[in-house]
Amino acid sequence: MTGRAFADTNVLIYAALLDDPDKAAQAKSTLLVTHVLSVQVLNEFVSASIGKFGRTWPEVEADLALIDQAGFEIQPVTREVHDAAVELARRHHLHIYDACIVAAALEAGCDTLWSEDLQAGRQFGGLTVKNPFEVE
Repeated sequence: MTGRAFADTNVLIYAALLDDPDKAAQAKSTLLVTHVLSVQVLNEFVSASIGKFGRTWPEVEADLALIDQAGFEIQPVTREVHDAAVELARRHHLHIYDACIVAAALEAGCDTLWSEDLQAGRQFGGLTVKNPFEVE
């Protein structure tokens, strides 16, 4: 793989929305070494922002503008990513949404997936899950 990293939704949420200075700082630091997000990550971020955190649409749009300015590559969720996710979900007993994150990261050529939701150290081909909030 290429030394590229992909961030799961929880990293964005902790960086932008969570009232925990330590986790927010770690999430922001993780995003500095992240290259790729997916459309699904952006959609989940919007959903959590509005639903769980009660943000207004102008606040969410401002957050999305900051994410755009950061210059992340945005991986689309194509039919091929979906099909790969279904296979990953079946083979590895993943929730389909987690499998879509893994499939998108693999499609983008990443070797690191920053996520608190999946088991740290777990590997999917050349992709390794790392929890940005665990001390290595």
